[in-house]
Amino acid sequence: MKPETLNFFEKVYEVARQIPYGRVTSYGAIAKYLAAPRSARMVGYAMNGSVGKDVPAHRVVNRNGLLTGKHHFDGTNLMQQLLESEGIIVINSQIQNFDEVFWDPAQEI
Repeated sequence: MKPETLNFFEKVYEVARQIPYGRVTSYGAIAKYLAAPRSARMVGYAMNGSVGKDVPAHRVVNRNGLLTGKHHFDGTNLMQQLLESEGIIVINSQIQNFDEVFWDPAQEI
């Protein structure tokens, strides 16, 4: 992996660590905050590689509130279970009150 990619991943992890308990953000919101608005997919790759890095990757979803990264978590429904344990309502891999629980790093950090 290129050094600049690794550096970008670390920046993504720093933003993800700021997501408050019981809130979620999107891949695109993190990318936009990092001045790389077309890099939502790279944020997703970073989340996939965040195992063991103390990053709450379960709090990062797609722009519609879908748990698109759930297959990267151990267990069948671990991502959903982690979100539900924080009070987030998920039905059919979709966050129900997405607008209420959405956290925008550009407005918060």
